[in-house]
Amino acid sequence: MGNPNLKENKFKRFVAVSIRNVIKCFSPTTYVKLQYKYITGHKLRLNPPIRYTEKLQYLRLFVYPKTPLVSMCAGRVSARNYVKDVGFEKNLIKIYGVFDKFEDIDFSKLPNKFVLKCSHACAFNYLCYDKEKIDYKKLKKQFDKWLKTDYGKKTVERHYSNIKPQIIVEEFLFENDKLPTEYKIHCFNGVAKSMYVVTSRGVDIRYNNYYVDWTPFDGSQFNGWKKTDYELKKPSNWDEMVLIAETLSKPFPFVRVDLYNIDGKIYFSEMTFTPAKGTLILDDDKCDFEMGEWLDISKYINTK
Repeated sequence: MGNPNLKENKFKRFVAVSIRNVIKCFSPTTYVKLQYKYITGHKLRLNPPIRYTEKLQYLRLFVYPKTPLVSMCAGRVSARNYVKDVGFEKNLIKIYGVFDKFEDIDFSKLPNKFVLKCSHACAFNYLCYDKEKIDYKKLKKQFDKWLKTDYGKKTVERHYSNIKPQIIVEEFLFENDKLPTEYKIHCFNGVAKSMYVVTSRGVDIRYNNYYVDWTPFDGSQFNGWKKTDYELKKPSNWDEMVLIAETLSKPFPFVRVDLYNIDGKIYFSEMTFTPAKGTLILDDDKCDFEMGEWLDISKYINTK
């Protein structure tokens, strides 16, 4: 999705695209500083970071790549083991298999609708609404390319580089014949503080931001996203959703835990440690500092 809040200079973008891979290779920190400045308009402070988005950059560069449990929980396959070990196996989405190669998948044994996801990346997904309409040659080419991609190197989110590239085949979840609402809960040092709810996915997508007590947190809306023109209803089992998110987040300074809630049944979706690579343009800049106060990474500073 394009970011309408990003004011780009075409010449600067051309130059940036031309040299970014070289900078990534020789100095990831320099690349992240330039990327952060280019997108947010702010100079990136790392010693010490103050803003929420600055602290995400610090974790992105110096902490999460060295934390095996982060890589485990960022992986679509390995995260399931963590969720099971923590005690929430009943909240896992049904899967039809995990495969090292696209050609290993026996599509004849799959239902008409399913979801294919790469284990080691964000947004390397395919939603199948009708198996009879699949262009298998084209889809194989796409997944072959994705499986060969070092996503962590590409995005400078190195914790992804430690994840084994695989394809996981999941049950396709629906809510009233539509893609289900997503609840993305932000946990700071093991405490859920805020979240956003994603509705009308695949149609007219909307994002509503709230504090964890379900009061509006509109200033934390980012990257030009729009909310609904009506208030969303808090799920009756919201406290259970928060408990799941906080329990899963306990070992980490920050993580976003994504859940579904379909007819009262809570499903685990994924854990994201550096949302949008931390390069967020918030509607109200003050919220960047407010969330920065929630996130304590003092024990990691100057230990890199």
